Amino acid sequence: MAAFGSLSERLTATFSSLRQKGKLSAADVDGTVRDIRRALLESDVALEVVKAFAATVRERALSDDVNKALNPAQQVVTIVNEELQSILGGESRTLSFAKTPPTVIMLAGLQGSGKTTLAGKLSRWLKDQGHTPVVVACDLQRPGAVKQLGIVAEAAGAAFFAPEPGDGVGDPVAVAKSGVKYAKDKGHDVVILDTAGRLG
Repeated sequence: MAAFGSLSERLTATFSSLRQKGKLSAADVDGTVRDIRRALLESDVALEVVKAFAATVRERALSDDVNKALNPAQQVVTIVNEELQSILGGESRTLSFAKTPPTVIMLAGLQGSGKTTLAGKLSRWLKDQGHTPVVVACDLQRPGAVKQLGIVAEAAGAAFFAPEPGDGVGDPVAVAKSGVKYAKDKGHDVVILDTAGRLG
């Protein structure tokens, strides 16, 4: 999540300089696309995705429709927004909950991509929706991960399950299974597994 906050700030800065232009030149578009490409790469978006995204945005931004528009800069913002929605999966989706609780949500991703923060935000959102989530500490590798997740869960007002101290030993799969059993025993309808985001 932190990565996307930073990405949002970078895109906003890029667009604010673009809005000062009355008509866009190819150099303006290329500079904007370059800034967007850099921001996406720094947010750990895959290189192939970034290349395809940048090419599509550039092609659409240099089209006659954009140049003839009353506000070309706003058209570019719209194009970027549409293309971002496209690569992120299009329309928003709703969570599907298990017919027999608990619903298990496993968070996986690159180290430092915001899984632990997302666990807290997701648990808070679920609580606000009337659910009873429990956050399970399955990242046993990163120093301080279990403690950090405990703080995040407490701030979100969510239940927290951590049978292992997170000192580099322990079996994350066993912790996940224990967490699901704990949820069933305590009546939690959603289990959020905060993982190390990698195997081993």
